[in-house]
Amino acid sequence: PFVPADQALGYKEMIDDLSDKLCNITGYDAISMQPNSGAQGEYAGLLTIAAYHREQGQGHRNICLIPMSAHGTNPASAQMVGWKVVVIKTAANGDIDLDDFRAKAEQHSENLAGCMITYPSTHGVFEETVHEVTKITHDHGGQVYIDGANMNAMVGLSRPGDLGGDVSHLNLHKTFCIPHGGGGPGMGPIGVKSHLIPHLPGHPNEEGTAVSAAPYGSPSLLPISWSYCLMMGGDGLTQATRAAILNANYIAKRLEGAYDVLYKGPTGRVAHECIIDVRPYEETAGVTNEDVAKRLVDCGFHAPTMSWPVAGTLMVEPTESETKAELDRFCDAMLAIREEIREIEEGRMDRANNPLKNAPHTVEDLVVEWGDRPYSREQGCFPPGAFRVDKYWPPVNRVDNVHGDRNLICTCPPLEDYAEAAE
Repeated sequence: PFVPADQALGYKEMIDDLSDKLCNITGYDAISMQPNSGAQGEYAGLLTIAAYHREQGQGHRNICLIPMSAHGTNPASAQMVGWKVVVIKTAANGDIDLDDFRAKAEQHSENLAGCMITYPSTHGVFEETVHEVTKITHDHGGQVYIDGANMNAMVGLSRPGDLGGDVSHLNLHKTFCIPHGGGGPGMGPIGVKSHLIPHLPGHPNEEGTAVSAAPYGSPSLLPISWSYCLMMGGDGLTQATRAAILNANYIAKRLEGAYDVLYKGPTGRVAHECIIDVRPYEETAGVTNEDVAKRLVDCGFHAPTMSWPVAGTLMVEPTESETKAELDRFCDAMLAIREEIREIEEGRMDRANNPLKNAPHTVEDLVVEWGDRPYSREQGCFPPGAFRVDKYWPPVNRVDNVHGDRNLICTCPPLEDYAEAAE
């Protein structure tokens, strides 16, 4: 990252072109590529706002309004820049409680630094009051941070800069094609309106603040997003957004009746993700969201997001990448799981010894010892949605998550093994 500038002219041209594209996509006036993750982008964006307030002689502003429906890292980022978080209630339909937002903005008007909102919300809904939320914040002297975690539902259709946002981060590893296997690497560049440009992250040797060790974050990742934008074009990026929204609504519609979708917009639709409510089944059948998630492993699916943003639920975000056949396979699996829950509810299956409680099933279960399970090997190991050929087999049965979280258990071989290997 620190080669002489005249030896990186091609990289600079590519980065500038990608920045222009991201500005057009987001409605912002400038982009900083420095942040290395979404959370670091949040931190950088809030530092930018704080520096702007200081320049305006308003350095005392330190209150940040954050709705309960905002992205989970938002309050941590606000506290890291020294702000106090004031939580805004969520209305019954999952939207920001506008009356509570207005009241708290007025209450903290003298010290309001800004608000952090996610659009569409983490509840998977396009909130129709977003313009009013941004206006209230600006009227009380605050700046608006719109979390870009859900840009997959916006690209080509709407822009955070047009919604009243002053700064947003973009998860290039979510929305712009950078692989994110194993938890990294990520990129979280921020876009800002013109009045915030002077306060963007800079060089540590110059006046300003750096948020990472290099001026362009992880620049070797940027050609991926740049190439993606070039190959997709504006129409392709827009189509990807439409497909992501369509896929989420297709799943919500197919599962309708079997499961409750927790939040929907005024039109009865969701955005790019939906929250499947499985909480009632804990009382009726003793089944939790963890049981459903483990059973999905038998079907060959990585579990959806569990217990966030609502405890006891599953949040499903199919993205634009899945085929209809894969979406149907997932829906078939979820519908079959609902039928297994129904068998427990009706007393046709034991509450403690059933395919859900015993999931996931390993190949050893299939070929060695089935034990006293009151259901067939086929039902346990090959539920609807699972492939008969090339099936994914989990390496182990269910582990005790709580025990594992609370106790460090070393699985390293004893030192004698290393000695024998050396010999």
